Amino acid sequence: MSAIEITDANFEELVLKSDKPVLIDFWAEWCGPCRMVGPVVEEIAKEYDGRAVVGKINVDNNPEISVRFGIRNIPALLYFKDGEIVDKQVGAVPKSVLAEKLIKQLN
Repeated sequence: MSAIEITDANFEELVLKSDKPVLIDFWAEWCGPCRMVGPVVEEIAKEYDGRAVVGKINVDNNPEISVRFGIRNIPALLYFKDGEIVDKQVGAVPKSVLAEKLIKQLN
């Protein structure tokens, strides 16, 4: 399964009400580092399918959520558990860093 598209409209249902940990990648098409992180997020989505929700939010198309969480720099990756932000990562980092933060939420 690939990363799901999260929008202002489905955010509450897919993220805040999720019974699994959630990793969200805030990105935009014009963002170079976002293009580096995107494939990594897709790999994580496949590897943790069924154990976590992995999604992407295009900040240009979904300003409400971006403003709500104070997203000023992208890529920004937020980790949610039980509807609360539990961790975050700003900027392009290796897959191991992103996966490690998600693994912590699975326990």
